[in-house]
Amino acid sequence: MPLDPHVKRWLDEVYGGPFTPMHEMTIDQARRQMQAASDLLGPGEEVASVENIAADGPHGSIPVRIYRPRSQHDRLPLLVYFHGGGWVLGSIATHDAYCRALANASGWAVASVDYRLAPEHPFPAAFDDSYAAAAWLADSADRLNLDERTIAVGGDSAGGNLAAAVALAARDRGGPRLAAQLLIYPITDFDLQRPSYIANADGYHLTRETMRWFWQLYCGDNFARVADDLRASPLRAESLAELPPAFVLTAEFDPLLDEGAAYAAKLSASGVEARHKRYDGMIHGFVRRTAEWSVAREALRDAAEFLRSLS
Repeated sequence: MPLDPHVKRWLDEVYGGPFTPMHEMTIDQARRQMQAASDLLGPGEEVASVENIAADGPHGSIPVRIYRPRSQHDRLPLLVYFHGGGWVLGSIATHDAYCRALANASGWAVASVDYRLAPEHPFPAAFDDSYAAAAWLADSADRLNLDERTIAVGGDSAGGNLAAAVALAARDRGGPRLAAQLLIYPITDFDLQRPSYIANADGYHLTRETMRWFWQLYCGDNFARVADDLRASPLRAESLAELPPAFVLTAEFDPLLDEGAAYAAKLSASGVEARHKRYDGMIHGFVRRTAEWSVAREALRDAAEFLRSLS
């Protein structure tokens, strides 16, 4: 299927003239650009409440923002959400609107985790914070008036990587007990030679060279060792058995398409209930553009329906 016409128009507007590729920017420039692009998406929806708290982490407190939708239930199920940005960019603020929309659409509380970023804090800092935050939220569910029996992890791109890695660690470390994984075009393996990396190397927003840059910044001086670590490349796990049910969303014109599809297939082959949906005509990052693109709204509905099916 060709590019969605709305996507093509957006790509032409953003990249049709002179521009600096992200991997040629300074870290600060790239971070400011992502925040500015997020601001252009407009303000988020109203939710019943927003609470900023701090989870206990291995190296200090971890900022967490909890969005609660209007609900008749006393205790809401919880999605622990990890934002995208290549482990280098992004924050609670960049994904504020999406987390609000997801909370309202699903009826779940959404806890957005502000994990530490590379290169200031290379691997495994982002994973350590993500796992610690998920474990702390599970332990604190009763005090936070959340349903400790229904806690899922989710995220987009690098956040999907962290969600998958946290689910694996929860299985192997005996907790926290998770009900599901919501993996939105997740990074699952360090392999920049997959067909989707070649076919979508350039011209579709996220590029192969930008992904290489993200990996190098995340791995730091231990590139070869980290790239093979299951906390960074969960697809390399010997088995994905006994993991919680998963919904994996991918985009047709995304370098990460193949590794997301491969992760869903390996989950299914391991006996895990896993659904994979490829959104044709779409590019990396499309799910947050719900105000503009109908397929983004479709993906939001699909993610919300997956969560509602669990509660």
